[in-house]
Amino acid sequence: MPPPDETRRDFLKVLPAAALAAAAASCASSSSSGEDRAKTDEPATPIEPLAAADRLQTFDFEGVRLLPSRWQRQVAMARDYYLGVSDADILNGCRAAAGLPASGTPLGGWCGVDSNSVLGQWLSGMSRLARATDDRPLAAKAQGLFAEWAKTVKPDGDAGMRHYPFDKLVGGLVDLQRYGNVPEAGAMLARVVSFADRTFDRPELALADPSHNQHYYGLPQEWYTLSENLYRAYRLTGDESFRRFADEWRYEAYWAKFEHTASPLDAHGVHAYSHTNAFGSAAMAFEVSGDPRYLTIASHGYDYLQQHQCFATGGYGPNERYMAVDGSLGKALETRSDTFETSCGSWAGFKLSRYLLQFTGDARYGDWIERLFYNGVGSALPITGRGRNFYYSDYRIGGGMKVYNWDTYTCCSGTYIQNMAEYHDLIYLRDAQGLFVNLYVPSEVTWRATAGDVSVRQETQYPDAETTMLTVTTASPVRFTLRLRVPSWTSQLTVSINGTAVPAGELTNGGRPGTWAVVDRMWSAGDVLSVTIPLTMRMEPVDRFHPDRVAVVRGPVVFVLEGAYHDPNFALPLSDEDLESWLVPEAGSTPRGVWSTGLPETTYATNFRVERPDKRPVRLRFRPFYEAFENYPYFMYFDRKSLPWRLW
Repeated sequence: MPPPDETRRDFLKVLPAAALAAAAASCASSSSSGEDRAKTDEPATPIEPLAAADRLQTFDFEGVRLLPSRWQRQVAMARDYYLGVSDADILNGCRAAAGLPASGTPLGGWCGVDSNSVLGQWLSGMSRLARATDDRPLAAKAQGLFAEWAKTVKPDGDAGMRHYPFDKLVGGLVDLQRYGNVPEAGAMLARVVSFADRTFDRPELALADPSHNQHYYGLPQEWYTLSENLYRAYRLTGDESFRRFADEWRYEAYWAKFEHTASPLDAHGVHAYSHTNAFGSAAMAFEVSGDPRYLTIASHGYDYLQQHQCFATGGYGPNERYMAVDGSLGKALETRSDTFETSCGSWAGFKLSRYLLQFTGDARYGDWIERLFYNGVGSALPITGRGRNFYYSDYRIGGGMKVYNWDTYTCCSGTYIQNMAEYHDLIYLRDAQGLFVNLYVPSEVTWRATAGDVSVRQETQYPDAETTMLTVTTASPVRFTLRLRVPSWTSQLTVSINGTAVPAGELTNGGRPGTWAVVDRMWSAGDVLSVTIPLTMRMEPVDRFHPDRVAVVRGPVVFVLEGAYHDPNFALPLSDEDLESWLVPEAGSTPRGVWSTGLPETTYATNFRVERPDKRPVRLRFRPFYEAFENYPYFMYFDRKSLPWRLW
């Protein structure tokens, strides 16, 4: 995601008007075999939304608390980092541009001139995280940054931002007003949007150009992402000018590819993260307009990603592109260390999945959230130093390492804090009947039921262990429905209440994978529901063109093989059953990296040693990708039918 902010005038210098019409055809003219054509572009069923009154609701960054875990620590470390970044340094560039005294120094990297490219995201993430954790210092920082930054905005609303940073700014101002209790942010929002409405170049619905190495993200830069936050501004304020302006940025030319199919032939070659955000814009277009066509587009976009673009981790977009559906995804593992734009890509995936969960109630959309939670941003190195941030995950077939990006304060430094806040809004959802448990993460949730406040405390070592315990606290017995997401990858889920097993036949949907297991009963204080999801090893092919190029997965977690030892004769077995027998858990194995959980070392197994049936010694171990630390070599994908190396 390049940082410059280019205008349509610059665009037209490089791409003449005639090329705009050719942009749509350029995708189709790239590689697509006859076999591929027979298996893609197939019709898909329109998506039926829930009635508005029945839609799932998030807790909107209130009432959910993370309990001690690696995930809580990741959030705490991020909070401390962003709180510690100098306000003077953040504001230096915009104050200098406004002719105001500018103390501090520029942050550097992508923020070498000013912090415009991330300012809105930081205001958003700080406001949301402060609300979720009742963090007054963090809230005060966001409020102080806004107050000082507001002095640099010209009277006509010119904030010195074009399309790309303006989109982030709108989101930040919406969240400052909604979660940060800053009413002045609403007035500023109206000013800057009015200025943009009067002055921004319109894209005339031009598609991003996949054939051009500078324009695959679209010019003006990522214009098609603007409608999501503008629609959010309309939903918050009711101001029709926001809705009208948002309508202008609908990405109809690209969205039309997904209106009737989840496998279009010509949707590849474009910037992966921003086009996933574009599906989020389609979801918001549905919420505002009520037109189910936009929900169908968002759902088909989700399925396109899952079926054709995602690795086992949930990551997508090697070289920041959607790949042609001709084996290019698996082929990219041979060369691309920039396999997944981790923090930004996770943020886009979280949002799209959450919208679809809310609007349809379909549990399957929680699967991608789970994958990205553990293998995406949940596996990222923490932001540190002077803006050293983790940008790309490396899945290469020849082995990879986690390294910090060569540049600092990139786009991923903007989405990182937004992801940390989002953790609090992904674990649980609710409706009028009760609670939905989407993620099995140590946490506590409190909400107001018909008979008073109810709390559910979730204690678990999942996904290292198979069982999660949910303990109910309530002043008096209360009836509500508890829905447990059954991951699509599992074969079964078992439930017990106060030590008594619940027969599968008594669970709505029978605990079928990809659905909600539903328990509807009268709950009393101290009731404990235990849910067990068996965790077994399996191998997942990267795509249908490479059935033997596989990753090792346990539950939702991708495992990597240590690459620090010399064992050139190791090869994976050919069946999941053999893999399960080969890999033996090492109880009490604790990660050496930064994400030590603080849990007792003997209570769970994270690493698995290899014990071949022929007893040939293997010194290597498998560990969760989230436990691979900086500069430690690993192997994620394997060609299981390739012969091992012979060195002697």
